[in-house]
Amino acid sequence: MPFLFNTPPFNVYEQMALDETLVRAYPGEYLVRFYHWTDCPALTFGYAQFVREVRSQAASYGFTGAFCRRPTGGGVVYHQTDLTFSLIFPSRQRPAEIYKNLHGSIHAALTLSGLTAQVFDTHLAASAYAPSHNHQASACFTNPVENDLLSANGKKMLGGAIRRFGNTVLYQGSLQMPDARQNPVYKQALIRAVRGFWNVDLKIEHVPPSCVQAARQLATAQYQSVAWTEKF
Repeated sequence: MPFLFNTPPFNVYEQMALDETLVRAYPGEYLVRFYHWTDCPALTFGYAQFVREVRSQAASYGFTGAFCRRPTGGGVVYHQTDLTFSLIFPSRQRPAEIYKNLHGSIHAALTLSGLTAQVFDTHLAASAYAPSHNHQASACFTNPVENDLLSANGKKMLGGAIRRFGNTVLYQGSLQMPDARQNPVYKQALIRAVRGFWNVDLKIEHVPPSCVQAARQLATAQYQSVAWTEKF
């Protein structure tokens, strides 16, 4: 049964830990959840990024909040007013195909909701996807890559990062608009998009307490640890 999980508010370490906990607890299942935050602004950065470069960029932005290495790839993402969400689902498709199909479904749903967005369809060199450029950490929402969504002013408004656990995909996404969390139209559009992408109905449930407990333990043991933060 595909689920839309309601989850309690978490800090940035617990958010990352819950996604990993769920993907390991529900391999091959279809799950979507929206983050509820306790500690924004927060920052997440890609699995392969260098923490010294992330710290340097955060300082240049005047950011002093909590930050955490994601289990997925991509670059630095600042979480302040964004609508953050994750998907877990089985797929053998290449990441480029997943981004194209998922973001295409989100684009269609936003358009149906009366929101202006466009797909960034410019093919870029592989270097554009690198976690670091000229010894500076890549920032996800500074420069779009293929299949990201742009707002009416041409700025990136939606992107995501993927990691595979066997044949199960974890997708962590962020929709960055000033009112993204407060405006229910965005959330409803994303739910509609996910239903269309998977071609399923979603059953709304609370995340199991056992997963909440396991995520909090994993957050302390791994995601808050120096070994994880300074992995690279």
